This record gives sequence, C-alpha cells and structure tokens, in this order.
Amino acid sequence: QVQLVESGGGLVQPGGSLRLSCAASGIIFRLYTMSWYRQALGNQRERVASISSGGSTTYANSVNGRFTISRENAENTVVLEIDNLKPEDTAVYYCNAIIYNTDYWGQGTQVTVSS
Repeated sequence: QVQLVESGGGLVQPGGSLRLSCAASGIIFRLYTMSWYRQALGNQRERVASISSGGSTTYANSVNGRFTISRENAENTVVLEIDNLKPEDTAVYYCNAIIYNTDYWGQGTQVTVSS
C-alpha cells in the first residue's frame, strides 16, 4: 500500500532553516507529482509546493523564494527546504501524492517557529 512518511520538523527560531523529508513507498515514485501542504491551527490545509515527475516546480505565492522543493527518485524521497522561517510558517507539514485520483497523505511533521 501507499505510504508517505514525513520527517525533519521541529522548533526553530525566526530566520532559521529546516529541511523536511518525505519517504514514499508502495508507488512507482518517479511517475507522480509530489506536493507539500501545511495546516496551521484553525486554518485550512494549503498547498505550499509541488514538483512534477519531470522536475517542474510550483510554489504558493506566500512562500515563493523561501521554500525549495526537490525530489530524489532513486531514494523515493521528496524534500522541502525552508529558509528564513517566520512565525506564520508554524504548522503541520504534510506530504501528498495523487494517484489514480486518490489523495494520499503522510502523518505530518510539526514545524514551530518561535523565539
């Protein structure tokens, strides 16, 4: 079965950086667009970045320039690097894949930005 497992979250000071990873299994990883979403307390889940099977990337306007998504097909991993973290980036970050019109999600990793 499809499994997505995120890691790399934590507590970081404003202006710091984090590297989130998502390990995928149960799929032919290289074929699918992978995305990162986040959900802050009381807010709806929002997409922050996507990377296609060919490596094309898109970003939410709110994070463009600070977030970088990449993929390593040989390791079935998608990475989200976040620079210049702000308190408003505090959220649970989720990995997502859409396979045959079905959304698959990881369990999420908490990112907290606070001094």
